Amino acid sequence: MNVPVYNMQGAEVGQMPSDEGSLSASLVDQGINAALIKQAYVMYHANRRQGSARTKSRNAISGSNKKMYKQKGTGNARHSTNKVAQFRGGGRAFAKTATREDYHQTMPVKMRRKANRNALLAKILGSEKFGSEIRVIDDLSMSAPKTKDFVAFLEALKLDRSALVVLSEEGDKADAVRKSARNVSDVELIPTSQMTAFEMLNHRYLVIGKSELEAWLAGPSSQTTKAAKVDPMGRQERKPRREAKPRGKKVRGDKAVKTSTASGEAS
Repeated sequence: MNVPVYNMQGAEVGQMPSDEGSLSASLVDQGINAALIKQAYVMYHANRRQGSARTKSRNAISGSNKKMYKQKGTGNARHSTNKVAQFRGGGRAFAKTATREDYHQTMPVKMRRKANRNALLAKILGSEKFGSEIRVIDDLSMSAPKTKDFVAFLEALKLDRSALVVLSEEGDKADAVRKSARNVSDVELIPTSQMTAFEMLNHRYLVIGKSELEAWLAGPSSQTTKAAKVDPMGRQERKPRREAKPRGKKVRGDKAVKTSTASGEAS
């Protein structure tokens, strides 16, 4: 299975073969694991929840505290203010005032990476109605930021639905594209490192440069075996600990003075 490669004018200029080191033929042979993609999607979606939903009780509603009418003689039910739950604009009867809720979910790293690669495979295979839902560009870059040129680029690719545009991690290369596409509707921009199953499945089309796709496939997302734990890629080196200051004797000139650790006074 080969994926066509386009230029910025929408013309096909080559193909990206599904061999090892490119689109990973082993992943294509395994097929799409829908259950794994669903689990990863639910996890990413749940981790976006803020967990701070609140409702107002009658005490939190702004307005007058004046009694609506006198207690007796009207024939109506007894009421105090109009802030109670049975009136429009009043507070909730059982207001939600609990502490911040945590909806965070997690998955093993290897499962998460396999789900992301399965989502990419789903985009490559596409659907019967839309065909392949990925557009690989030979060089996704622009000489100058211009929204008109970016819109013409999307029209040349025949994108009639929402699109996820994956930008390079190099700031200079992605800056012009980002400025050109930030005001275009139904287009979302993300760097290569943030390309997840959630982002890919939330948009109909995936637009990515060939070099960015190869870097993503060969990067940490390619480690779906025990190597992800033994020798992970992209690990940040920890800063060395600061050495503790020596305690005990201080040298002043040619004489050594013994200091006390409790009071700090010389003896």
